[in-house]
Amino acid sequence: MPDPNATTPAGATAPDATAPDVFQAERRYLGAVAYRLLGSVADAEDVLQDAWLRWQSADRTGVTDPRAYLTTVVTRLCYDQLGSARARREAYVGEWLPEPVLSDAAGSPAEVAELGEQVSVAMLAVMEQLTPAERAAFVLHDVFAVGFDEIAPALDRSPEAARQLASRARRRVRDGGRRAAVDPAEHHRVVSAFTAAASGGDLATLVSMLDPEVVWHADGGGVVNAVRRPVRGALHVARLLRKLTTRVVDEQHPLVPAVVNGEAGAVWYSAPGTVGGVLAFTVENGLVTAAYVMVNPEKLGHLQEV
Repeated sequence: MPDPNATTPAGATAPDATAPDVFQAERRYLGAVAYRLLGSVADAEDVLQDAWLRWQSADRTGVTDPRAYLTTVVTRLCYDQLGSARARREAYVGEWLPEPVLSDAAGSPAEVAELGEQVSVAMLAVMEQLTPAERAAFVLHDVFAVGFDEIAPALDRSPEAARQLASRARRRVRDGGRRAAVDPAEHHRVVSAFTAAASGGDLATLVSMLDPEVVWHADGGGVVNAVRRPVRGALHVARLLRKLTTRVVDEQHPLVPAVVNGEAGAVWYSAPGTVGGVLAFTVENGLVTAAYVMVNPEKLGHLQEV
């Protein structure tokens, strides 16, 4: 495979006229890869822009599989970003959570197959524990079913080393609390009932719908007031949620159901068309086991009204 980092040498064949069409055909897939690797919509867009420039200037005469080639380009760009991102996130004010993605629906089976399984906010948060190489190997193999022979050159490792990275990442994700799959209908039912109770400020009902060991995660980034460390326990979390909804939710700014990273969640608006916060949840055995509250406006600017 040609070197994805290379640019067209003097005298090489000029980029063909179909280059934009080829890249555009893979753009959604590449964006899904970049988002899952970085947990940031803005950073993923930057990577796609850089990948496009490299694709335009590369000698593509030897490229037989554009998707594989572009996946390698995007992976290398993300891999480079993950190292510096880790340093930035260590200095971040409070807990760092990924940028949420909203959609009108969870997506058709064909879309899910094309873009990889839906990666929840909880899953992305757990993946923050991985090294850049582990995350890349895990996402490419376990989410997008990319073979280790293709992953290896993107990470400058052997296929066996890439396999070991993915295996180690899989164990760390499991140990980090990745939950068993929950029926989407059950998840939707629990979250809908929970958000209705939250809107009504019913503390007793909220507590009854929370797992005793529930964890509250919040990301204000030092820009918006939010707890800076995870809060545990049903009563503590219920009180936090009631306090939050009392402060920001009213008839003009209701808590609105939304699909957050492919799962039932909720949003509220600080002004018409302006998302003020996003709530994502994990659910097990009919109870909410974790809540993820994203209120840092710098992470919500890409969202449109649902």
